[in-house]
Amino acid sequence: DEVNEMVDAQLADVFVEMADTLVDDFDVIEFLHVLTERCVELLGVSGVGLLLTDQRDTLQVLAASSERTRLLEMFQLQTDQGPCVDCFRSGQPISVADLPNAGRWPRFAAAAAEVGFAAVHALPMCLRSEVIGTLSLFDVRPGALDEGKLRIGQALADVATIGLLQQRAIQRRDILTEQLQTALHSRVLIEQAKGVLAERLQVDVGEAFALLRHDARSRNRRLSELSQAIVDGSEQLSPGPPTNRPGRPPTRPRWDSDLSKVLPVGGADSAG
Repeated sequence: DEVNEMVDAQLADVFVEMADTLVDDFDVIEFLHVLTERCVELLGVSGVGLLLTDQRDTLQVLAASSERTRLLEMFQLQTDQGPCVDCFRSGQPISVADLPNAGRWPRFAAAAAEVGFAAVHALPMCLRSEVIGTLSLFDVRPGALDEGKLRIGQALADVATIGLLQQRAIQRRDILTEQLQTALHSRVLIEQAKGVLAERLQVDVGEAFALLRHDARSRNRRLSELSQAIVDGSEQLSPGPPTNRPGRPPTRPRWDSDLSKVLPVGGADSAG
């Protein structure tokens, strides 16, 4: 079967890519963003979000494959309601094939419908009995995700967990906590840089992030370092070629009053 062989080859490539990333001083934010993007490509879902705990065991959004996914994950944490929150608390996977008719998490379901998501599959990120986060798969189409794809998704979540907990420089929980706290600080800098670039270049937030990542990669720099330079004004970026894929323009959903609470200043249009 040529199709199966192609999928197997892609999966092997992803695991090799992720393993190559796990060096002594790897960039956690970039690693996790690569994970979300590869999940979208391999599993055929519409969006992927990744939540991790901070030093106070509070869930935080660390990566997302798109801006609407990130905002929905933030909304879920803000309301303390949703499948990913329940997955983290139980340490068990949760799949909802038809969110609008599931009768669970009404505020989350309504917010998901606003951005076009109809199904969600939340996978735990665990090491033994310790749950450190969740990998969330969102789809615009209702329906169950087949068992094979769920196993691949869980395997990728496990790779990410191992990468965070078992790299050579991390032997104790306090070191992990310090790394995750640094990643959270980096996330704040990146969000600030996205806002600065979106305003300066007159682009949406998703495009601003794509430009930021492209520039960091092309110059072999950490996202957090470049973001700091953008925020403090020591460096500037120029608009580059469009980074959105053909036929997939930036989504500008119509947010309801609840979801608007997590939007940056400027309202829905600034969310990209």
